[in-house]
Amino acid sequence: MRRTLFESFTRRPFTEKLAAPADPEIARMAAELDVKARRRLGRGLSLRLVDAGSCNACELELNALSNPYYDLERFGLRFVASPRHADVLLVTGPVTKNMREALLRTYDAMPAPKWVVAVGDCAACGGLYAGSYACERGAAAVLPVDLRIAGCPPSPTQLLEGLLALVAS
Repeated sequence: MRRTLFESFTRRPFTEKLAAPADPEIARMAAELDVKARRRLGRGLSLRLVDAGSCNACELELNALSNPYYDLERFGLRFVASPRHADVLLVTGPVTKNMREALLRTYDAMPAPKWVVAVGDCAACGGLYAGSYACERGAAAVLPVDLRIAGCPPSPTQLLEGLLALVAS
């Protein structure tokens, strides 16, 4: 028992890995996104996420954008709690009939200019749930979608590339 306790103080936990070196491609894309957002909006890009009925895989990848590896807060990209402060509405999952009204209210509360991004295959076209009685076909059936980011789920790098393409257009 004493040996196990001593080893726990000297050994690094199994769940923590050494920090990965910063990927120069991610840093380049994030810096480019910040420059284009500031040129277009005069400030960084604010994102509001609405889970319209997903399996949470896309949310996990979106949350990864805030972790220390990607750390997009330093480039002006940030998630906001209120739609009144958002520039981009990220929709994940097929839009369920129960979430349709909440999604519309969130969109209506956002100030102009505003963009809608369908994140993942389910939000883009309904995915596996397209024919379900409880779901719409995707975010485009409810809102005007400006960008679709394909994948099940899309990687954080794909999400960053998509946001860069959105601001560049």
